[in-house]
Amino acid sequence: MSKVIMIVLDGLKYETARASMGYLNHLVEVSKAACYKVRSELPSLSRPLYEVLLTGTPCSVNGITANHIVRLSHHKSVFHLAVEQGLKTAAAAYYWVSELYNRAPFDKIEDREQHHEELPIQHGKFYFDDAYPDSHLFIDAEVLRRQHDPDFLYIHPMGIDDTGHKFTSDSKEYRGKVLEADMILATFVPQWMSLGYEIIVTSDHGMNTDGHHGGTGIEEREVPFYAIGSAFTPGEYPDQLPQLAVAPLLCRMLSLPLPDAMSFVQVPGFKLNL
Repeated sequence: MSKVIMIVLDGLKYETARASMGYLNHLVEVSKAACYKVRSELPSLSRPLYEVLLTGTPCSVNGITANHIVRLSHHKSVFHLAVEQGLKTAAAAYYWVSELYNRAPFDKIEDREQHHEELPIQHGKFYFDDAYPDSHLFIDAEVLRRQHDPDFLYIHPMGIDDTGHKFTSDSKEYRGKVLEADMILATFVPQWMSLGYEIIVTSDHGMNTDGHHGGTGIEEREVPFYAIGSAFTPGEYPDQLPQLAVAPLLCRMLSLPLPDAMSFVQVPGFKLNL
């Protein structure tokens, strides 16, 4: 069983990831990473898609149909399943993730930092300001990794999404924020690779040229999925993956049993498809 680090770069559309993320795409070019295109579920909104990514269920099943639905998930997430199998979990993420899997509603004082072995996210650092710097968030995550050595670490910065809403996805500011995220990853990913982690970099949804998401447009739904580690054969895979495939894929990577609500999808280049 490998340890997995999953990075969800909120609001990152596929086209900009491929054009602006020089380091990640370098890893693809030199056969050290696999790259896929994922089609997000609908609605292409954040809270519903956090639930998709972590429970493998669509909103018509899980009931998280919009961003204003504030309650704990009714389904077992990757966090739940990992803890049930004796693994250690951690997350540095936006507070909606805490509201889905640990406690709801979020208390800014009590829930900013959480360390409870009985919760699905056992060790968490959660932020509530959309402009919270991505650089700080990755440091939060690295502190969790070094101090608690989780088997599953979830990292979720909001800078790209926040910038897209303010300036649209067709702006130098949006592209600059994607470049910044790539440079942050270029700092941490080599270290994590050297330690043998399996690393996933993806997004919940994209962003259109009006600075919005939530609809059915290609820019809103197509997001990147980079996979780095021994579980994947490096290369570019042109076939589009459904976003519902992500949670069961994570379970297979962590050697977790799949609940009935998840359906495993064969992923090209994934060495544990059997």
